[in-house]
Amino acid sequence: MTKLPSANLRRAGLAGAAALTAVLALAGPAAAHAEVEADKAQALAENVTLTFVSEAESASGGFREVRVVLPEGIAPADVSLGKAPKGWSLKVTDDGYVVGGPALKTGVDAEYEVRVRQLPDADEVAFKTVETYSDGEISRWIELPKDGQEAEQPAPLLKLKAAAPGATPVAPSPSATPTPSPTPSAAASSTATATADASTAAEAGEKKDDDGSSTGLLVGGAIAAVLVLGGGAWWLTKRRASATGG
Repeated sequence: MTKLPSANLRRAGLAGAAALTAVLALAGPAAAHAEVEADKAQALAENVTLTFVSEAESASGGFREVRVVLPEGIAPADVSLGKAPKGWSLKVTDDGYVVGGPALKTGVDAEYEVRVRQLPDADEVAFKTVETYSDGEISRWIELPKDGQEAEQPAPLLKLKAAAPGATPVAPSPSATPTPSPTPSAAASSTATATADASTAAEAGEKKDDDGSSTGLLVGGAIAAVLVLGGGAWWLTKRRASATGG
């Protein structure tokens, strides 16, 4: 009679251990090693602060950088860095951003904040994350749930409440583009054209004056020659007449 309670306790203990093992096994894949939270987890919410936490896993290196691919509806230009580890900065990429800097100590989680201009109009948004450690190890938390199954390397997922009544999407911030060279105005073009025409006219006038001066010199020279020749002929005729008369 005294052995029955002991056997029952032993069986209960084994059953409890098995149940705990099963719970831990199920919870393992669902526990994300990169997570995201928001101070306003609501669709179309503006000026939202997102807090990201990446759990340290490497035994030989600390976090050096975290790269995030933004979900559709959030432009990289609409993200700015808030709190972050000392010396870390944010660099915008084509599809998201990279936050990084001096490597953290081994075993220290990477936690930082970014400010988003507006969240998209969606039920949930995923932030695919790639973590790089100082020892070269890379962890990719980029998988999305599929058919209700938990992913082994899940991307940080943020569930959103429905948008507030009257909330509308804001226009995206303009991306930085090279400033084009200013196009000459019509007035400037007209002025330049008039100046060019005036210069051409002046050159033509100078050429015409030069031609006129040359022509005048030639005519004057011809008249002078005729007068000289005429005067010479008259002098010779008079001399001959005087000689004959004498």
